[in-house]
Amino acid sequence: MTEQPPTAVTEDLDRLRVALAGVIPIKTEANLLVGTWNIRALGDLTAKWVAGPKDSPKRDWHAVACLAEVISRFDVVAVQESRRNPAALKRLLTRLGPHWQAIVSDATEGAAGNGERLAFLYDSTRVQPSGLVGEIVLPPIGVDPQRQFARTPYTASFSRAGVEFTLASVHILWGKKAAERLPEITEFAHWMHDWAVRPNDWNSNLIVLGDFNLDRIGDPLYEAFVSTGLWPPTELNAVPRTIFDDDKTKHFYDQLAWFSKPDGASMLKGLDYGQRAGTFDFIPHVFQGLTRSEVSWRISDHYPLWCEFLLA
Repeated sequence: MTEQPPTAVTEDLDRLRVALAGVIPIKTEANLLVGTWNIRALGDLTAKWVAGPKDSPKRDWHAVACLAEVISRFDVVAVQESRRNPAALKRLLTRLGPHWQAIVSDATEGAAGNGERLAFLYDSTRVQPSGLVGEIVLPPIGVDPQRQFARTPYTASFSRAGVEFTLASVHILWGKKAAERLPEITEFAHWMHDWAVRPNDWNSNLIVLGDFNLDRIGDPLYEAFVSTGLWPPTELNAVPRTIFDDDKTKHFYDQLAWFSKPDGASMLKGLDYGQRAGTFDFIPHVFQGLTRSEVSWRISDHYPLWCEFLLA
């Protein structure tokens, strides 16, 4: 990917840079920018700048460059839907540059797992791993001691300027109907709460993020998500989650949240929420002339979600 990119690629990247600068806070000595992005079927790659009509997949170097331009604005990003084949993920890291590193899970086996991995991509000039990496495995439960998450949640701890934080990324089972998602969401919320309040554990500044396949406030799925004290920033309450989501009152799929005490006080220590969070709409700036469906297979069908924290 060292050859000069076509003009269409550089024009897309220029448009992205301008748009990102107007939406995403800049990196400073006093902040931490955390993102989460379900990147549709991030697996194989067509190894040229422009995928042709007969090429499969349609994700090419052009698409990877656009993905990297967005991700580079954050300090650490949880990526969902990375597939068993790591070709596109490895190209993405190459495009981001040598200071970007990854922590990646193995692929979840079984049909429900969809051959997916969970990944954390991080800017090593800004954050560093602080030791913890693991998958969430449930203890035996009732009459179904073998039950586990369809796609095993993945956790890793990092530090930024001496402040440690722990990220837990998840891609909740979709199922044939919404009710099938409720058990995983409920178990995850309770498991994370028990971890967050457990003394003498590796749980500093526990932040959950990922694709929870939620519906909006008041829906049983959302109420299960917040039932144990998890709460996302209010700035995320009115933003769309997918490029096909015209009804902003319905879907709440992607989330980024942390725990509060019963009195509403944040459990974060050394970090304060900076009152800025949102999505980034890449659609107007890339692959102009293609349909949204066509763009979704090159970039994603989900928008990236982000949040700014301030070092206290």
